[in-house]
Amino acid sequence: MDLPRNPFKHALVAGKQQIGLWVSLASPYSAEIVAGAGFDWLVIDTEHSPNEVDTTLAQLQVVAAYPVSPVVRPAWNDKVLIKRHLDIGAQTLLVPYVQDGEEAAAAVAAVRFPTRGVRGVAGVTRASRFGRVADYAKRAEEELCLLLQIENRAGLDHLEEIARTDGVDGVFVGPADLAAGLATWASSRIRKCNRRSGMRSSASARAARPPASSRPTRLPRAATWNGARPSPRSAWTRWCWRASSRSSAPSSAEFPTAADPRRGRPPSSNPGKRVGTSRSRIRAATRNLR
Repeated sequence: MDLPRNPFKHALVAGKQQIGLWVSLASPYSAEIVAGAGFDWLVIDTEHSPNEVDTTLAQLQVVAAYPVSPVVRPAWNDKVLIKRHLDIGAQTLLVPYVQDGEEAAAAVAAVRFPTRGVRGVAGVTRASRFGRVADYAKRAEEELCLLLQIENRAGLDHLEEIARTDGVDGVFVGPADLAAGLATWASSRIRKCNRRSGMRSSASARAARPPASSRPTRLPRAATWNGARPSPRSAWTRWCWRASSRSSAPSSAEFPTAADPRRGRPPSSNPGKRVGTSRSRIRAATRNLR
């Protein structure tokens, strides 16, 4: 069996534009949904997502059936984490928070087998098709792609040194961490970017809610008139309270009378007297309120 080809690396070398998506839900099901959406690559994130090696493996397995290249971001520039993700079949890694050439060289060594690196050798792994790829340890780095993230001022100062490191295939700038590292997190430019991307604070979200008067209400099964404020559960009870809170008793135009076709009953002149209505009368009296 031949060594699996890495289309992402070959497209990168050819200078082709590639568009991708971040996958952070730690779910093979959601990864498979976006795998068929037409993107060139998907980043399976384990730094800021609840992904572990087993969940990453499951996502790599479902993505393999689609024409998209998976990129795995380890939680840190650690040779053990890098080794484990490579062994389960990841061919492209995005290593976070690289600050200088020494750390870049350490990441390169972690993806290479001895004597060129420090990656541990295992004969039967998913990366080698469980031992079916001939000379995997000698040829593996041909199809491995290493991307490094620049996320602070030190990384930015050593950018050229990092990019020139042998074995580094690309550099990715982490905008959020870099903005924080440069003390521009609260700058007007960042706030403008947040507004343009649709981010809203909870206060603005609450302000955008419709007023209570415009929200639909459910009509009551019974109503009372006793001069006191009832529970504001419906348009009918609110209407009764507004009428009873006036200085004078409501007129026949404000409350249905016996002569009215709606056949309602006027309230008693005594505000303390309770007047009940039947369901049919309530439905008739509130027909125009709907």
